Amino acid sequence: QELDRYDYIIIDCPPSLGLLTVNALVAAREVLVPIQCEYYALEGLGQLLRNVDKVKKNLNPELQVSTIVCVMYDSRTKLSKAVVDQVREHFGDKVCNTMVPRDVRLSEAPSHHQPINVYDPSSKGCIAYRSVAKEVSGGTSPRTR
Repeated sequence: QELDRYDYIIIDCPPSLGLLTVNALVAAREVLVPIQCEYYALEGLGQLLRNVDKVKKNLNPELQVSTIVCVMYDSRTKLSKAVVDQVREHFGDKVCNTMVPRDVRLSEAPSHHQPINVYDPSSKGCIAYRSVAKEVSGGTSPRTR
């Protein structure tokens, strides 16, 4: 079958439960959830998980949340640490060890029509995303599944 030609197929979609997102969740096997290290992101995560459960129950029984990635992490704030601690407490080893920091270069790259690995491959954000990719793909990650 055609899907066997690929190791990974990534479908990027908004966290809302619109028609496109539902279609993506029906087609997917796993969900990787990026969560901003901010208070309201925890509420949004709860809603997203309820939506995933609805799709799993009614349309795609194979669907599972496999990975949580903490993004926009700011080591200078207690809030970022508190959010990460809560997410780790609830999701355990589904949470990547790598946290993607706030990085202005990540924000700038799209305005230059370039992915971060082209725009600034040595930026902290790019390095963090490469580390996340290794964790998710089973590369040289300290994370165990």
